[in-house]
Amino acid sequence: MAALEARIGHVFADRDLLERALTHASVGNGGAPGRDNERLEFLGDRVLNLLAAEQLFAAYPAAREGDLARRLNRLVNSGACAEVARAIGLPEALRLDPSATRVGARDSDRVLGDACEALLAALYLDAGPDAARVFFQSAWADLAASLDREPERDPKTRLQEWAMGLGLPPPDYVVTRSEGPPHDPRFTIEARLPGLAPASGAGRSKREAEKAAAAQFLEREKIQP
Repeated sequence: MAALEARIGHVFADRDLLERALTHASVGNGGAPGRDNERLEFLGDRVLNLLAAEQLFAAYPAAREGDLARRLNRLVNSGACAEVARAIGLPEALRLDPSATRVGARDSDRVLGDACEALLAALYLDAGPDAARVFFQSAWADLAASLDREPERDPKTRLQEWAMGLGLPPPDYVVTRSEGPPHDPRFTIEARLPGLAPASGAGRSKREAEKAAAAQFLEREKIQP
């Protein structure tokens, strides 16, 4: 927790708030309400939307409501929150049941996105809206700067679209190797399509390995973006 505090630039006066923000429902406290991060995630989702809307309203004075809403979604969706979570090292601080870790929850966009929102809520409750705003403006800065750029398509999406263009089914992603301890696993995965040689990729999560395998497939077949 101390390492995470150093990365986000805030030391919590209420350490229990931070602990709850980092506790997944798979751990909890015998089902006692409020001992995991679900309630904080509820509040954090609203705080995040307010801070993002506030920033967009100021940054785009001539934008219509629909344009603001489109940009807002780019900042507050679960993938964006998970990206922020990874950037601040939140996965390493997250408290998960070992069984949840084994099935990849520590790298799940949904789990990380919820924890990131819970952390924002904990910061809001511990130090007020100004502290939450400072964290948001720093942690979401790269995402905010990329709003007007065309988003790069995921290799898995590109491979699936290419397969569909050839009348093939979606690619299968098959784990061929899993090694390492539960807190630091490494997966090797093959992307497979009928009639074509598979392509292999590796990563610290199944998601990362699948993307690497898809990217290798695209490169081998010389499929352009």
